Amino acid sequence: MAKKKKASSQLKHSTAEAVHGLIDYAPDAVVSRTLLANGAGTITLFAFDEGQGLSEHTAPFDAFVQIIDGEGIFKIGKKKVVAKTDDLLIMPAGVPHSLDAKQPFKMLLTMLKAKKD
Repeated sequence: MAKKKKASSQLKHSTAEAVHGLIDYAPDAVVSRTLLANGAGTITLFAFDEGQGLSEHTAPFDAFVQIIDGEGIFKIGKKKVVAKTDDLLIMPAGVPHSLDAKQPFKMLLTMLKAKKD
């Protein structure tokens, strides 16, 4: 079973940071770092070691994924999507999805809550 680790705190406002240096891989683990969290949603950076992943789950809002490094295999509903460095992916709200890292893999996940009418 994968170890899950949380990296240090959120980014400071009005600063520029190189995304590759914000999180490191850890052996046999999934590392996450929340870069921003507020009432509108979250931006979280993930680093997956080879063979790690996220089991099937759903989210109540759309998720925007930017692949930072490596390659991940996403299953979204019944569709398989291979995403590589520099790819972008949107996962729709309420659809079951999972992720497998076939090699070390980093992604930036942005989740925004729907605007209430």
